[in-house]
Amino acid sequence: MKGKEKVAALSEFARESVKVSGLISELHVDMLEKDARGVPLPSNNIFWSVTHKPDFVAGVVSTGKIGIDLEQIKDISDGVFERIVDAEETAHFPSQDKRLVFFRAFTAKEAVLKKTGHGIRGLSKAKITCVVDDKNLVVQYLDNKYLVENFYYDGYLASVTKDNVDFQWTIR
Repeated sequence: MKGKEKVAALSEFARESVKVSGLISELHVDMLEKDARGVPLPSNNIFWSVTHKPDFVAGVVSTGKIGIDLEQIKDISDGVFERIVDAEETAHFPSQDKRLVFFRAFTAKEAVLKKTGHGIRGLSKAKITCVVDDKNLVVQYLDNKYLVENFYYDGYLASVTKDNVDFQWTIR
């Protein structure tokens, strides 16, 4: 598959991962609908979020608004890095690999923007304000701070908003 057909298939597979997440966590979802802006609507008062790349898909459910993003860790240009991670944010990641800094920051910001329903247009207003450790960081968006957990697997990095709740990553 290629193009729109491939994206549609990956999106459907990601939605299936939401259902699996719901079964595992006992937070069952029925309808996986989106509003006119493409923001996922809660199902049975359960919020959900998806992400997909050619090799992996991910889906997550929660009793509160949630966001997830996934990217393959790869080389990026200095220009792209500087558009996403400013000097003040970079200082929070002393001696960490530039690629990891970029993808930790980018996926965390994307997860927060999915949670808030603002999408990519809010990217310039999302800022990394604290790196807690190798798995957790804080993103400030507008007047709120969001705890985000990073998960590394097979050359990919995923980020999920946490709301001070621990969760279990399951790979299938």
